[in-house]
Amino acid sequence: MTAVIIGFAVVLLLILVVRMPIAFAMAIVGFFGFAALQGLSFDNFADFRWTASLTLASNRVIETAQEYSLSVVPLFILMGNFVTRSGLSQELYNAAYTFLGHRRGGLAMSTVVACGGFSAICGSSLATSATMAKVALPPMRKFGYADSLATASIAAGGTLGILIPPSVILVIYGLLTESSIRELFAAGFLPGLLGIVLYMIAVRWVVMRNPASGPAGEKSTWQERINAIKGIWGVLLLFTIVMGGIYAGVFTPTEAAGIGASGAFLIALFRRRLTLARTFEVLADTARTSAMLFAVIIGALIFSDFINRAGLPTWLLEFVQSLDVSPMVVILVILGIYILLGMVFESLSMLLLTVPVFYPLVQSLGFDLVWFGIVVVVVTEISLITPPVGMNVFVLSAVLKDVRTGTIFKGVTPFWCADIVRLALIVFVAQITLFLPQLLYS
Repeated sequence: MTAVIIGFAVVLLLILVVRMPIAFAMAIVGFFGFAALQGLSFDNFADFRWTASLTLASNRVIETAQEYSLSVVPLFILMGNFVTRSGLSQELYNAAYTFLGHRRGGLAMSTVVACGGFSAICGSSLATSATMAKVALPPMRKFGYADSLATASIAAGGTLGILIPPSVILVIYGLLTESSIRELFAAGFLPGLLGIVLYMIAVRWVVMRNPASGPAGEKSTWQERINAIKGIWGVLLLFTIVMGGIYAGVFTPTEAAGIGASGAFLIALFRRRLTLARTFEVLADTARTSAMLFAVIIGALIFSDFINRAGLPTWLLEFVQSLDVSPMVVILVILGIYILLGMVFESLSMLLLTVPVFYPLVQSLGFDLVWFGIVVVVVTEISLITPPVGMNVFVLSAVLKDVRTGTIFKGVTPFWCADIVRLALIVFVAQITLFLPQLLYS
């Protein structure tokens, strides 16, 4: 256990103090930690102890690069980038606005619904927040919305990007735990819808307390509503084909990602939003993001090998059994740890550092790993709007130079409370998560 404690301490030191990228921090500590467990020696680098560690690291690099299921990551990222370039975010917001905009807080509710729809195609919380800030904030300011409510609805709605399928975070969790990606996608659907509903309730609560913070907009005619729905045919068609095909078992998540990327490309071409230069930008951005994620995954796997070799999962199980507490108490403690970590870590770092530690323990206690994956992603969503390191809040602060970070953090408090309610429901009513996977694949 001493080696593991030292390892985690060094990782935290490298990330928080040295500001080393998490991929390299975990890989370096995992490499040297594994060698130390063999009996580290700096006298002879050809020694078996170094050979074992080098073999471990090289195998992880090769196996990750050759992993067929990992090709789903760049393909979904590519799909999201094409969707963003095609300008569908504006049409999604317009469609939601025609139905909700005439109510108090309706524009903020429209923003939440549009974020949910955009998330279903984009799969990135940060991209959803940055995109919807440009689309949704101008009309909310036009109608006199308080900056706190306007920005908070964007920041909170953007968190849905890592839960509503297809989600890159769910793919990474599935690879780390060897869980079914299609079952994770099915499991994330209802909690995602629940998040949209609770966020809309949070908006309603804010405007009930202060009606001036979210004045009603203009009422749309039914003809305007029908025309707005026609404008989002691309999103509806793409989501139906990609997720419907996965849920029905017509094709695998990897095949669905390929079809989705191709479909998003065709939609962007049809809408005349692509030039040769923009296409190159999309491909370059996809390559950069994918390379970063692959590096992080490799680093996490090397670090995971180290903590498994050190016996941390076994020690944790024995420790929990010695406490003589119910398994649900253990889950609540784990969630408390996640919420605390969310105050200092961004979501992907937190996921990669903790999942290799916790999932063997959770599995040994008899919990479903698909259920635990959704619980982890929901609590990770909370970290995206939790001070002092709420990544969605800082993305908005960077995009909106005239809005203070403190204003956004103050505005997200009701949404943060809504997320806590959703987390409690998912933890204590497991069928919210498991209903669709059991219906489709049992």
